[in-house]
Amino acid sequence: EEAIFLRKKITLLRAFSLLIGSMVGSGIFISPKGVLKNSGSVGFSLVVWFSCGLLSMFGALCYAELGTRITKSGGHYIYILETLGPLPSFLFLWAEFFAIRPANSAVVALAFGRYMLEPFFAPCAAPVPAVKLVSLLGYYTVLTLNSWSVTWSARLQTALSVVKLLALTLIIVPGMMLLAQGHTENFQDAFDRQSLVLDKLPLAFYAGMFAYSGWFQTSFVREELVKPERNIPLAVIVSVITVIVGYMLTNVSYYTVLGTEDVLASPAVAVSFVQRAFKSLISVVPVLVALSCFGTMNGGIFTFSRTLFVASREGQWPPLFSMIHIRRHTPLPAVMLMFPLVTAMVCIGDIYHLLNFFSFSRWLFIGLATLGLIVHRLQHPELRSPFKVPLFVPVSFTIICLFTVAMSFYSDPVNISIGCTIVLSGFPVYYLIIHRQIFLPFFPTLSDYLTHKLQLLLEVVQQEIKTY
Repeated sequence: EEAIFLRKKITLLRAFSLLIGSMVGSGIFISPKGVLKNSGSVGFSLVVWFSCGLLSMFGALCYAELGTRITKSGGHYIYILETLGPLPSFLFLWAEFFAIRPANSAVVALAFGRYMLEPFFAPCAAPVPAVKLVSLLGYYTVLTLNSWSVTWSARLQTALSVVKLLALTLIIVPGMMLLAQGHTENFQDAFDRQSLVLDKLPLAFYAGMFAYSGWFQTSFVREELVKPERNIPLAVIVSVITVIVGYMLTNVSYYTVLGTEDVLASPAVAVSFVQRAFKSLISVVPVLVALSCFGTMNGGIFTFSRTLFVASREGQWPPLFSMIHIRRHTPLPAVMLMFPLVTAMVCIGDIYHLLNFFSFSRWLFIGLATLGLIVHRLQHPELRSPFKVPLFVPVSFTIICLFTVAMSFYSDPVNISIGCTIVLSGFPVYYLIIHRQIFLPFFPTLSDYLTHKLQLLLEVVQQEIKTY
């Protein structure tokens, strides 16, 4: 009886919660090991953490301007499509669906499972099959919630953002107390150059940027934001500054309590920290960390489903995925599409290999999106954006992203080559199906038949009102 479209339900508070909830997740609890391992020393690792925060702020400011210039949802995909054209946007979509997003979701899900089970098996490591089972149960729970209600997904994200900040506080406070008492022995020779290997630095940046990743999430739900011209810049600036301060203090706390060898040997750095510094909370902090990962999974599903939704609407993805449930007003087919690939990656994956595997593709396309901002400014000088950043911000961010991507071929050639191959495999698909529209004779009929049957089964229809 009412029009079917995605409602504007993301207020400023919910946008802030979406960003905080997406950034503060598994990264700060698993990435310190990766950053330290590839940077070589405590001092250089802290420099990497701060540099990643500064780089994230540059990227967030670029995306805030893109979000005020381009009024569609879809994040990286729609920005590349509108500025650089259909081929690079399709290659992003291809890599995002088959590599970036399922690997990212698998990393967060595995961290959720590991931290959720840690209190039950300490001091031993939790069995791998049990970790993977709990990881999948957590992912499927979030998937169901996003299929059920946009409002409840947003409320959960707000509540879990508070939990995430509480988890960081419980790590920061004891570390700062010990530091104030003069426990600075772990910071002796903090900038030891003997262990610094320059060609490993891109992997240190990948691990650090993974912990900050999420500053772009509001761009995926632009059409569902209340007052986006005002709320996007406000939300990204406040949230990124909050996370930079929190992450720097958290890492200082880690190193105050744990030595470099302890951090490198720990499969779950936050748990090792609590075992050493705050034994009374040994069963509490891992659960808070697990809930943080749960919130990151929720934010990831919430936003990526909008990318598939917009790509389908733009004609680069099957039409079923631009449909909305007639009562729930959620993009149900787009939400459900990811679970087979995520399930497979959780079952066979390892966190640190997955991290390098998807980071190459992700930062390649983020760099292309900010390059698109520069191109868009040159092509449309008459366009007055309500939010504009100095030109050196997108230029420097783009150069750093693309340089880091190029350097990573020397650091981890196997995983990076796999990611590159997945991106390039989208070329023939684009030219045969999207560009030249070469189909087998029976394919359109079969596709229409399956779409119709799935529409009836899922109770979904096309959006009736433009929201951009």
